[in-house]
Amino acid sequence: MSEPGFWDDRDGARKLAERAGSIRAELSTWDALLADAADAAELASSEDAAMSEVVQKEYERILGIFSTLEFATLFRGTHDERNVIVSIHAGSGGTEAQDWAEMLLRMYVRWCEQHAFAVRIVDETRGEVTGIKTVTLQVQGRWAYGYMRGEHGVHRLVRISPFDAEKMRHTSFALVEVVPELEAVEEQPIDAKDLRIDTFLASGHGGQSVNTTYSAVRIVHIPTGITVSCQNERSQLQNRETAMKILQAKLYRLAVIAQDAERETLRGAYQSAEWGSQIRSYVLQPYQLVKDHRTGYETADTAGVLNGDLDKFSEHYLQWVLEKKSKPL
Repeated sequence: MSEPGFWDDRDGARKLAERAGSIRAELSTWDALLADAADAAELASSEDAAMSEVVQKEYERILGIFSTLEFATLFRGTHDERNVIVSIHAGSGGTEAQDWAEMLLRMYVRWCEQHAFAVRIVDETRGEVTGIKTVTLQVQGRWAYGYMRGEHGVHRLVRISPFDAEKMRHTSFALVEVVPELEAVEEQPIDAKDLRIDTFLASGHGGQSVNTTYSAVRIVHIPTGITVSCQNERSQLQNRETAMKILQAKLYRLAVIAQDAERETLRGAYQSAEWGSQIRSYVLQPYQLVKDHRTGYETADTAGVLNGDLDKFSEHYLQWVLEKKSKPL
């Protein structure tokens, strides 16, 4: 950062400065933990019985800090440190599924707030009655992708429907897509002939004139059929840049899945966390339970989970991934 010309590329310099600040904060937390541990050890060596309660409280405080830092050692994926793009799609079922998609959106936004991650809605299609049909979020923060990559897949909700006059139990599904946000220098070239780019009137928030100009952009990658759109920026150029970034991330994930599928043919059965293969169930009736079907981790605190308490699911998923990779071919 002290090199001459570092600030010539303002965007690149800003991102690097933010990353440096995050690393400094993490290192200072480790330094403080070591100092606190030394102080606690000195207290513990005291023969004063009255100090035992103080030592116990200090031990529990230090253990909590250490557990948080220990969590970070599970981030070993290539892109775990990056920002993340999350898309939520309501499944079949109309209003029920669209309401469930909006509940997931609220859950992830609250999780981001708890971790001081910046989150913004890039594109959103509302349901006719309530809820959302599809929404795309951009989450910015160190380790954002590492935390959230275990959310990719189908999420299943079982509850007594608030939209059913007979109070019957309903099952709803929503697909969550999670991809890392890639830097421009890492992008593979995309042939312009493979793209169909449409512009249309934006329907969401975005500032003055956003709903009166053709600022919204939809990009279709013809060979794969992947479609992305962005309408929440003020200008068509900004929306196009954001949409291209999301498209690049989705194409990257598609390539990774293809590579993994080829490798997994050597190991045996392979099951991808795509539509039709639920990764997690949220049961609100007749009992309270949230269970991850990959790791087996479960909790009865459904309210806490739906309010963004997802770290235990992330931790168990990352440990599960490491255990899978450690198994011999």
